[in-house]
Amino acid sequence: MAKRSRRRSRNGDAEAEVLAPPVWPGVEGGAFRPLSDSDEIEVNEAVLMLLETLGLSQATPSMIKMVCAAGGAYTDEKRLLFPRDLVEKTIREARRDLVLYGQDPVNNLDISGKRVHMSSGGGAPGVFDLEDGHYRDGTLQDLYDAARICDAMENIHHFSRSIVARDIENVADMDLNTAYACLMGTSKHVSVSVSEPENLAQLADLCYTLAGSEDTFRAKPFLTVMVCHVVPPMRFAEEALDTLEAAVLAGFPVQLISAGQAGATSPATIAGSLTQAVAETLAGLVFARLVDPNVAAIFGPKPLVADLRTGSMCAGSGEQAILMAGAAQMGRFYDLPTTSIAGITDSKALDAQFGSEKNLAVSSAAHAGSNLITQACGMQASLLGVSHAAYVVDNDMLGNILRSVRGIEVNAENIGAEVIAEVCKGEGHYLGHRHTFSRMKTDYFYPHLGDRRTPREWEAGGSKPIGDVARDKTRELLATHFPTHISDEKDRELREKFNIYLTRDQISRSG
Repeated sequence: MAKRSRRRSRNGDAEAEVLAPPVWPGVEGGAFRPLSDSDEIEVNEAVLMLLETLGLSQATPSMIKMVCAAGGAYTDEKRLLFPRDLVEKTIREARRDLVLYGQDPVNNLDISGKRVHMSSGGGAPGVFDLEDGHYRDGTLQDLYDAARICDAMENIHHFSRSIVARDIENVADMDLNTAYACLMGTSKHVSVSVSEPENLAQLADLCYTLAGSEDTFRAKPFLTVMVCHVVPPMRFAEEALDTLEAAVLAGFPVQLISAGQAGATSPATIAGSLTQAVAETLAGLVFARLVDPNVAAIFGPKPLVADLRTGSMCAGSGEQAILMAGAAQMGRFYDLPTTSIAGITDSKALDAQFGSEKNLAVSSAAHAGSNLITQACGMQASLLGVSHAAYVVDNDMLGNILRSVRGIEVNAENIGAEVIAEVCKGEGHYLGHRHTFSRMKTDYFYPHLGDRRTPREWEAGGSKPIGDVARDKTRELLATHFPTHISDEKDRELREKFNIYLTRDQISRSG
């Protein structure tokens, strides 16, 4: 556990003497272990057996050639087999020293070890309108607004594309403008997906132009490509494999994601769903490292849970929470940079269900030591909708969760036996004591919106539920927070080169 006066700097440099806030990006988790040591070994053995004897179907010619050259086999049943030695070598030699770079270095994230970071995510088709509270199709403006809200939230460390811009029909234009809206809206690290492999080259060109050169971007890439490289159970997605290969060759970090649904595309049991997802994800890691041994790859087993009575997603369930904790724990077992999915409440509004489901899932993944928890904020309606106001509410929740992950730092200074004796012999209370004052800002997280007033004070203040308070704050942010990390000159260069949909008025304070 980190000492109060020491923490790792946000740019990933060595630890330095600083006065730490109550929470910070990279608080170390891993204390929650729903799997025993023997469970981890048994899951791993099943994973290696499945990859070696069953393998995956629908591999691309490029993948078949690379894996077979490395010792794999392609069967008459057209399944690609991954020998144990190859998988274990991949795990052993995979990079652990990953930093997700921000366009502003203050937002760099060290995702090695057990460091925990919170992220948006989702790719929802809909938005819950801030003004009328009804569901509607998401737009590019909505995505840009989501990015700049998250840019202002200190406990949302990373921005993963959360809204599908339904107002752009051309798929190539949508991929390009999705990246542009995210990168313009926040200087934090951004993750996006790519609809078709042919669109990857234009995305790379956008990033190289923004960075100033291809070499500059490759040295400190500020955008990750998320790839769902499998169509469970145990089948590859051919176009996604082409996208993955192109992304690796272009110098992008990649998230390798398996997202089967328990009882539908993965086993109904938690252990079975977990095992399949880990196997599918490791198969992607083998391929990514064969394309480039130095690839910045993030291990992303993200299995989901279905309500077996109806077949619909139940992402806010206890089963989903424990499944994600197990997936994070397997990431720690392999010591791989790991991303998990959590916070996908099934609720449609900012209500009790919303808070309880999100807190359970995100807390479980965080305490299990997931390095990057996506969908941790903003999402509602089982991934079908995003609420801009929810980002503001969730920022408080994430701060509290990170504080609980930070845990209890036990040492002589923190126990304060001398302080206890001094107080007991003197004033008889700790109010006003120098020890109390010295710890107010370093040991305690104070929510921005969470209401701690008395009932009478709350009523005198208008009796506003937290959703109304959040909407007011969101309106204020959208009217005032326009990030300026990309200069007007650079933006004009991008507009001359690419088909940018957002107007200058939409991204400026004068708009």
